[in-house]
Amino acid sequence: MRFDERFIDELKARLRPSDVIGRTVKLKRQGREYVGLSPFSKEKSPSFFVNDDKGFFHDFSSGKHGDIISFLQETERLSFVEAVQRLAGEAGMQLPAEDPKEAEREQKRAGLSDWMDLAQKWFAANLRRTPGKAAREYLDKRGLPEDQWERFGLGYAPNDREGLKQALVQRGAKPAELVEAGLLISPESGGQPYDRFRDRLMFPILDARGRIVSFGGRAMNPDDRAKYLNGPESPLFHKGATLYGLPEARRILGAESKNDQAIIVVEGYMDVIACQRAGLPAVAPMGTALTEEQMERLWRVSHEPILCFDGDAAGLRAAYRAIERSLPLLKPGRSFRFALLGAGQDPDDILRDKGAPALRQALAETHGFAEVLFRREQDLEPLDTPERKAGFKARLRNTASAIQDKDLAEQYRRDLFDRFDALFPRSPQRAPWTPGQGKRGFGLPPKLGQTAEGAQAMQSLFRAIEPVPAALAHGAIDDPERMDDHLEEIAAHGFGDKGLDGLAQELVRLRLSGHSLDSAALRRHLAQSGHDALVREVEKAAAKSGAPFLAANAPLAEARVRWSQAFDASTRVAALEDALAHARDVPGQDEAFRRLKAERDALRRAIKAGTIWEDSAGT
Repeated sequence: MRFDERFIDELKARLRPSDVIGRTVKLKRQGREYVGLSPFSKEKSPSFFVNDDKGFFHDFSSGKHGDIISFLQETERLSFVEAVQRLAGEAGMQLPAEDPKEAEREQKRAGLSDWMDLAQKWFAANLRRTPGKAAREYLDKRGLPEDQWERFGLGYAPNDREGLKQALVQRGAKPAELVEAGLLISPESGGQPYDRFRDRLMFPILDARGRIVSFGGRAMNPDDRAKYLNGPESPLFHKGATLYGLPEARRILGAESKNDQAIIVVEGYMDVIACQRAGLPAVAPMGTALTEEQMERLWRVSHEPILCFDGDAAGLRAAYRAIERSLPLLKPGRSFRFALLGAGQDPDDILRDKGAPALRQALAETHGFAEVLFRREQDLEPLDTPERKAGFKARLRNTASAIQDKDLAEQYRRDLFDRFDALFPRSPQRAPWTPGQGKRGFGLPPKLGQTAEGAQAMQSLFRAIEPVPAALAHGAIDDPERMDDHLEEIAAHGFGDKGLDGLAQELVRLRLSGHSLDSAALRRHLAQSGHDALVREVEKAAAKSGAPFLAANAPLAEARVRWSQAFDASTRVAALEDALAHARDVPGQDEAFRRLKAERDALRRAIKAGTIWEDSAGT
């Protein structure tokens, strides 16, 4: 009989380990755990621990670790099926009906799993052979000694299209099976399957039960298009449900159960290995943002897993994406904390440069979910006007309401508002106005436009915006995602019109904040933040540009390409201006100066005339 993981998870959720194990071992409560004498070895002092929250036992005397199923297997010599049947009866769960098709699928998975094990052994052997020299040098450079390679199952895939294929076919594998397992690629145009992983340092990916279900490969060639490559979805491997390093992290948690250590989520294979070498239970998603299913797996292990990110802008964006996805799922006793490392540093760097104690200290300095959530909303825009402060408070209210647990949502609303009040304490009441303060009272400045400086500012604000920069800005507002490949250039040069620089900076700030605003939400935000009049002027000017990417019937992919090409052409002017500034008056650079000036002037004319669209279409 076969049981899917959902059935096993439900079974474990219904039974407390202390109740099941307590029938065999006399347990005494000690803090958040239970302790007793080992059932596996003779001892006088108790070293056997049971943790109901984390769902496992750990025996320090024998090193055994597991859950209620493995406990029955160990103590009563039951098979896995027999142990599950016994526990299902206690939990009042009906065993799933035997499904011939599922049994057939499970048999196929078992066969594929055998080939994965053999593939790992082949990769491991190649790491120590002549072809693996570059991979060995890479590991040495990363500070990972040879005695750790076996612990993490590391290997090397040679730069050979059929090396693994031939090795496994000789052992009886069928190429079609290896394609299904994700080890080979079958060309769409036909032809013989070939090895998926070539010239890569190999990391085996294990499921929650410790079975190899896929591999990840790190390219040794720096020019390789994909630095890291994971195996595809397969009958064994479901990327959104798998966490790299989970079995070893659970083992570490068991060994450190008395310290109540939380599981840590980092961003890459080497970071997981660095943390685990330092005695920290770390895992990583499969190169993507955490999925809801991965979050559920984390919460089964820890009430407050720690999400570790770089402290730079990219790290904060990743942290904010995690907040966005996990917010509706929060419940009492089920949240996250955040460890934000120094910019440009990751756990592997810290371990290599400063050692394990420094890494443990860095990951012990965490921030609560509500704190980082508040910072996300605070950093969204300057809070220098009453309208923006009111918008900030409204966002806090809406954010709290996204939590589905109503009691927790109310607690978050109070917490976020308390932080708001601490950030903006109420001003002391003003003294009443008295005569002599002037007609305007309270010392307010004259209205904009009543002074020479104000009149000049008003004229600048409403001066005509050039059509091409307006079209680029309009296109960015219509489809914010098209900015993502150009954020640095937009931050540095805007859209080519000084009057749009403030708008450009606001758009960049929004994209970097991690908020996924569509065009409608973006326009509402711009209106609330004081850009409404400018956006209307942009739309009027853009209508005169003839920009093809603004056409209502333009396919999205084509519009994005045309916008990017036009933006590149427009920002080329700024680059030429810089080059001209450096080339001016430099001896021997007269010809270069004339050439750059001619290109700049031609681009300026194209932009002003609108012929930039024809130029960019053929770029």
